[in-house]
Amino acid sequence: MWGFLKRPVVVTADINLSLVALTGMGLLSRLWRLTYPRAVVFDEVYYGQYISFYMKQIFFLDDSGPPFGHMVLALGGYLGGFDGNFLWNRIGAEYSSNVPVWSLRLLPALAGALSVPMAYQIVLELHFSHCAAMGAALLMLIENALITQSRLMLLESVLIFFNLLAVLSYLKFFNCQKHSPFSLSWWFWLTLTGVACSCAVGIKYMGVFTYVLVLGVAAVHAWHLLGDQTLSNVCVFCHLLARAVALLVIPVVLYLLFFYVHLILVFRSGPHDQIMSSAFQASLEGGLARITQGQPLEVAFGSQVTLRNVFGKPVPCWLHSHQDTYPMIYENGRGSSHQQQVTCYPFKDVNNWWIVKDPRRHQLVVSSPPRPVRHGDMVQLVHGMTTRSLNTHDVAAPLSPHSQEVSCYIDYNISMPAQNLWRLEIVNRGSDTDVWKTILSEVRFVHVNTSAVLKLSRGYHGSTVWNVEEHRYGASQEQRERERELHSPAQVDVSRNLSFMARFSELQWRMLALRSDDSEHKYSSSPLEWVTLDTNIAYWLHPRTSAQIHLLGNIVIWVSGSLALAIYALLSLWYLLRRRRNVHDLPQDAWLRWVLAGALCAGGWAVNYLPFFLMEKTLFLYHYLPALTFQILLLPVVLQHISDHLCRSQLQRSIFSALVVAWYSSACHVSNTLRPLTYGDKSLSPHELKALRWKDSWDILIRKH
Repeated sequence: MWGFLKRPVVVTADINLSLVALTGMGLLSRLWRLTYPRAVVFDEVYYGQYISFYMKQIFFLDDSGPPFGHMVLALGGYLGGFDGNFLWNRIGAEYSSNVPVWSLRLLPALAGALSVPMAYQIVLELHFSHCAAMGAALLMLIENALITQSRLMLLESVLIFFNLLAVLSYLKFFNCQKHSPFSLSWWFWLTLTGVACSCAVGIKYMGVFTYVLVLGVAAVHAWHLLGDQTLSNVCVFCHLLARAVALLVIPVVLYLLFFYVHLILVFRSGPHDQIMSSAFQASLEGGLARITQGQPLEVAFGSQVTLRNVFGKPVPCWLHSHQDTYPMIYENGRGSSHQQQVTCYPFKDVNNWWIVKDPRRHQLVVSSPPRPVRHGDMVQLVHGMTTRSLNTHDVAAPLSPHSQEVSCYIDYNISMPAQNLWRLEIVNRGSDTDVWKTILSEVRFVHVNTSAVLKLSRGYHGSTVWNVEEHRYGASQEQRERERELHSPAQVDVSRNLSFMARFSELQWRMLALRSDDSEHKYSSSPLEWVTLDTNIAYWLHPRTSAQIHLLGNIVIWVSGSLALAIYALLSLWYLLRRRRNVHDLPQDAWLRWVLAGALCAGGWAVNYLPFFLMEKTLFLYHYLPALTFQILLLPVVLQHISDHLCRSQLQRSIFSALVVAWYSSACHVSNTLRPLTYGDKSLSPHELKALRWKDSWDILIRKH
């Protein structure tokens, strides 16, 4: 019974020393002197603001992508004890002592370092040789642009890490499928594929490209499973269900979880609030929530309200009037009604207040009990400070001649009677008897006489929709007392909350619809310039010496990657044509390996590069880096294929191997030559900088510096 105690317990493990060495070199290349420069470098000025918002739990909105990437960077700040107190106002600003630079840059650097051994693993899982896998990893290791991007507080290296993790996990799952389906490792790698895809999408919307690639390859493999007659119907169904859960359900749940955590972390009012709806703002601590907390929920006849346009862009605005009237004659000779002006005002003001009046009664106060306003009711909107009613008639608007002028009616004793009846329509109603609610209801006002709808002049689509932002029950019929009432804050003790799904839906829509400033940047570039490395970005310049950091790729690797892509396409076309003639140049297993490598590597390059030709936004060289990593993976695959299948004799293989070694040596030489611009740790004279010039665009940088 106790015999096992007579023998020692022995644990054996297989350690791939090549993998360990690659990991060590990756960490060294990315972590060495990580705190240098101790200054804001390029887009660190952009992401640093959001890290500070996280540290102070202030709500923000970034249209560049979902919040997971920002949370990864913020985690580095949290681990380093960053308090968020730094003014991210300019590139090159020196970091103060409270900014943990090493910690903030650590996670992107780790992601960049781990991408090196991951490239090795991917090529091995594609069933290519150890030499090919080492070649891919070493190219990832020495590529200057990847080193530069991963040593800074930026997101591209994290995105690349999860892109590669998704591909590696799927390949491991696919290889498990052949010998141990539904095993523990099979489930692990399948689930990790979905998690990695979700993380990639959660960092930047560009992650969708790799996610679609993995889904496409998985769909093809699932299609082959359907035709496998050795599997029962139940087994096939279980396979498909497992893939659907892991690759569709889990990514969706995780994506929602990213936003859920984000909204928990940033619950305080901040500078980006005004982009969001009144309901969203009211769900935040402080700001509008401080104003609207405890407002009456149901709008009643006699209510005093401010009306905000739901889709006001680029800043919100409120229905507004004042004592001034429209001019009798405009500069272009058109006449007006000379009535009181009505505008959409972008600031909070006492003149934004309106009273919801029952057309059948004279009272401007809420009765007891209140009579709520419902969908379809006729109302008059009386301006609180001037007591004139919102009106429109068949007179051209001052800015939009094809629309009707909106005014507050003044009786000039001329033949222009008041037309101030409006029918309330609740756009997001559940039924035709819904009550008009503060903040929650989105409403339209339809003019009874002309059927015109109240909207923003030169408005965007959907600019006819309004909602009540601030609301109180009017209690005074006298004008002077009512004016004092309008100037005082509303304090009624009723509260309301917005559900997570409502906040998620609005935040997601705003992120997709918000247009950032697309003005031309001096370092912006087109996708065609990326392939030939006709562009670069000056990231940082030392204020006293000529030391500088540039995002600049290794020209040997970039050109070789493009050449490998062209060779792969031509060879694949040649093989397909010959296979059509029933000539099989490759054994079936080699052909399947070649096709899968192309689908993931060449396909990864295509899906991460070609969509940029359709994008109307400012683009930079770093947008090409995810596509470049897939090119790097393809390069040793093509080289091994040429050596194994196109070199017919041992002499040809020897010559080809010597050429590959010479080529790799030149790539290493270029990488070392560009090292001062990669790490920025060496002062460069104008002559030395000029010696590093590959393209004419360097002349611009030389003149600048």
